[in-house]
Amino acid sequence: MSRIGKKPVELPSGVSAAVSGQTIEVKGPKGARTFTATDDVTLTVNDNVVTIEPRGKSKRARQQWGMSRTQVANLVTGVTQGFKKELEIQGVGYRAQMQGNTLKLNLGYSHDVDFIAPEGVTITAPKQTEIVVEGIDQQQVGEVAAKIRDWRRPEPYKGKGIRYKGEFIFRKEGKKK
Repeated sequence: MSRIGKKPVELPSGVSAAVSGQTIEVKGPKGARTFTATDDVTLTVNDNVVTIEPRGKSKRARQQWGMSRTQVANLVTGVTQGFKKELEIQGVGYRAQMQGNTLKLNLGYSHDVDFIAPEGVTITAPKQTEIVVEGIDQQQVGEVAAKIRDWRRPEPYKGKGIRYKGEFIFRKEGKKK
């Protein structure tokens, strides 16, 4: 039995959920999100609680049970608090700044990297060495942060590059003379 799936998802005040078929729509103070579950689970909403039940005892139904519950919980978290990824830049001359909807990155290349923020995601640069990616969709926020990080991944010798805040980079010793 799924330990995650059997927990109901509670809707905080100011959040409403509506189920139509296999699609659930969650509305909150930060916006609205939808999720379409597979036919292996049943979604029900009553008294500000969303419950997910498997249809049958197949392995796939049990897998979808826990996954669907987590997806619905992420919808509720997204429309209430939102999701945030923080990146930090390390390296001499490496910096970031926002110009309108575009993130301008100086990463040691012969040109500046311009990254346009997609719809639904806000990017801010409170300092020249910090980038904050925020939004209501956890998957989209993580994907945008990963794309920014891919422009200059942290290297193991000097640790230069873009890393997630608090990320540990395994350092290597340089060659000896």
